[in-house]
Amino acid sequence: MTLETTILIQREPGTDDLPLPVYATSGSAGMDLFACVTSDVTIMPGARELISTGIRAAIPEGLEGQVRPRSGLALRHGISMVNNPGTIDSDYRGIIKVILINHGDEPFTIHRGDRIAQLVIAPVARAVLVETDDLPETARSDGGFGHTGV
Repeated sequence: MTLETTILIQREPGTDDLPLPVYATSGSAGMDLFACVTSDVTIMPGARELISTGIRAAIPEGLEGQVRPRSGLALRHGISMVNNPGTIDSDYRGIIKVILINHGDEPFTIHRGDRIAQLVIAPVARAVLVETDDLPETARSDGGFGHTGV
């Protein structure tokens, strides 16, 4: 079952040549986001770059936008995101930008219109915190990093 919602999208001036975010297939969870660069941007190995998508979005309250890396860029070129996933809050109206990092061995060049990330729309649960002196016990309890072995 697919849930649908309406999201208002606003293009920045001078971006009519770029596609709006789009689902590549009927089963895609994320919409492709496209690079809005005025000239090619080369990301050197180990370096980060902030890449604009040239769009703003009005995500409805109760939802968030999760900006995630593209698996093909990660596999073939070592390109990922520093903050993974990036979160777009429902009250944010700024330009959506992606912080890309090059974990590969070679420089990687971003061209205008390249697919650089994907946007997943997801529900948000808001927690009500209740302070307590005791927490319920579990089988794991306070077992931390690596406590279950290799």
